Amino acid sequence: MHGDALLPENFPAFPYVVPDAPKGGRVTLGSSGSFDNLNPMIIRGEPVQGIREFVIESLMARSQDEPFTLYGLIAETIDVPESRSEVTFRLNPLAKFSDGTPLTSADVLFSFEALRDKGRPNYRTYYAKVTKAEVISDHEIRFVFADADDLELPLILGLMPILPRHAMSAEKFDETTLTPLIGSGPYRISAVDPGRSITYQRNPDYWGRDLPVNRGRFNFDEIRFEYYREGSTLFEAFKTGAIDLRNEDDPALWAKGYNFPAANDGRIAREEMPIGLPAGMTGLVFNTRRPIFADERVREALIHLFNFEWVNKSFFHGLYKRTESYFERSMLSSAGRPADERERALLSAFPGAVRPEILDGTYRVPVSDGTPHNRTNARRAYEILEAAGYSLKGGRLVDAAGKPLAFEILASTTSQERLLGAFAADLQKLGITARIRVVDSAQYQSRLKDYDYDMIQFTWPSSLSPGNEQLFRWSSRVAKDPGSYNYAGVQNPAADAMIAAMLAAHSNEDFVSAVRALDRVLLSGHYVIPLFHAPAQWIASWKRLAHPGTIPLFGFNLDTWWVKPQN
Repeated sequence: MHGDALLPENFPAFPYVVPDAPKGGRVTLGSSGSFDNLNPMIIRGEPVQGIREFVIESLMARSQDEPFTLYGLIAETIDVPESRSEVTFRLNPLAKFSDGTPLTSADVLFSFEALRDKGRPNYRTYYAKVTKAEVISDHEIRFVFADADDLELPLILGLMPILPRHAMSAEKFDETTLTPLIGSGPYRISAVDPGRSITYQRNPDYWGRDLPVNRGRFNFDEIRFEYYREGSTLFEAFKTGAIDLRNEDDPALWAKGYNFPAANDGRIAREEMPIGLPAGMTGLVFNTRRPIFADERVREALIHLFNFEWVNKSFFHGLYKRTESYFERSMLSSAGRPADERERALLSAFPGAVRPEILDGTYRVPVSDGTPHNRTNARRAYEILEAAGYSLKGGRLVDAAGKPLAFEILASTTSQERLLGAFAADLQKLGITARIRVVDSAQYQSRLKDYDYDMIQFTWPSSLSPGNEQLFRWSSRVAKDPGSYNYAGVQNPAADAMIAAMLAAHSNEDFVSAVRALDRVLLSGHYVIPLFHAPAQWIASWKRLAHPGTIPLFGFNLDTWWVKPQN
């Protein structure tokens, strides 16, 4: 995206793999919830895991050791002018789908049109910027862009999933399906138990197995995802060996839950893996489309009422760190940094969009004294709510019309209830009612798609090269479109302008300043209650699995693991 690629032409393999890693064996992974759709590229249904990773390939492969660098996969060569106003992909003539059908430019064009017209809103947003898609030959295709200021578009097209024109219907593309998809990737779907499991079988005739980007990867003969309704049941399955590997996200379990025979006698390995990616933002998201959260002062007051220090100590053994930026844990974060001249120039057209203390880098997310009472922050919250027209009457906080400040927090798992319950209890002390509603995963996804909630807990992951996905999260254009990730309903001209500046940045310095400026705008809008993040990845696995000694910038990567050969 910026600068030069790390690896030279004709590199033998990525530096974080073992090129001659043994092939074979089976790995079983666990997932919470259910699924009713094998096509993750549409908004309908609850998609299954693994399709994009193992079945459907892109034109290019992303390096896990560089912020945003792509290398050839289906595309053998890529031609881009300095302006990045177009891109031409020349396909590898060996590329074919798992049923043996050759992959051609017609499949690329079909994929582009299907995703542009009926894919998820992120695809529709990105691909709408293409003014012309031209098939030059069976193995060459060119895309021309309307917006030459979006320098990320050639890379976005390089990551486009390529679908088989002969095996999919353009008319029915946006309908859910349980029919196994055909792709050109290293695995085929071998078994589907709707809602319960899916099994991927490595394709021995995979066309791209000897490409440099694939050496040392995709080592398991079989990958299986088992679905569990409850997180506790999933953990019990791991303890018995029914699940082979676990990317732990519960610090309480990581601290105290691994006291069982297999963990104690060494049959299970526990590793804290470093990760160089930003932590992103996990937060309690205000749906600003709802009148109750339309007032920014109400949102700010509720941020003061979240008692992180006590929650982290009581529930999470102090293992979490507080998140203070949408690009936490990276140089892209604005937290603790005064805005540079580039940022100030970008923001000058939007006076008032960024709070002074956020602009000068002195802002901190409210800190409590670590006790359950949080009195200082509660007093400040009440002052803000009073200024917004609320007052206490009969033990309830009401507005000028006597309407109570009350809302619902939508959750998908019972494991969220403890955290949400603690927050609701703190709100109740100030006369605010927060009801917690736990629904099944299908209903939860349906309500998210239609923005039918007051508040949710959500995580927006981040990379070192944020770009077009920020449109899908914060752009005014998608705030009312079903299925976007703009769950907060952000409609902020300053955020729109900072995203545009990010996409148009020609230098790394301009790019970093635009990202930090966007961070400041989002923080100033109080769209979420920032929660916390883990300082490393917590990986537990049965000892029959192995992985390379080198961990890439992106951290844990299942593609590079293997089953240890038996003596």
